[in-house]
Amino acid sequence: MVMVLSPLFFVFMLGLGLTPLTLALDDYKYRHFLSQHSDPKPKGRDDRYCESMMRSRNLINPCKDVNTFIHGNKNDIKAICEDENGKPYRGNLRISNSPFQVTTCKHKGGSPRPPCKYRATRGYRVIVIGCENDLPTHFDESFIPPRQ
Repeated sequence: MVMVLSPLFFVFMLGLGLTPLTLALDDYKYRHFLSQHSDPKPKGRDDRYCESMMRSRNLINPCKDVNTFIHGNKNDIKAICEDENGKPYRGNLRISNSPFQVTTCKHKGGSPRPPCKYRATRGYRVIVIGCENDLPTHFDESFIPPRQ
């Protein structure tokens, strides 16, 4: 007996095979996002903080021009990707409903090679992030919310 398989069966099997790879890639992007942008319990938040954090997070080879650290727990950040603490914003980005405490580290200029010197700016900002499968994967921008 010869069995003929439909092309839909092959598409279905291909989809099953790619789903775990997609989820694994999203998980990698999420962990990378946290590594670059999350610091729930900061110590300092001055220029030395920036230089130390940029070095410890391996963002200095070459010196990254700008990086923002979000000082909220990962569940609060993740909630921006859902309607719980975020809403759609420009294309596939999401904007937080509430401001987060952040520290933005800007490279002071000079050589792009270490040692890198940074200037810290701290405050409360509404943040805009990119999400994939309800996980934050990209920091886009932050700004001071307008007074109401």
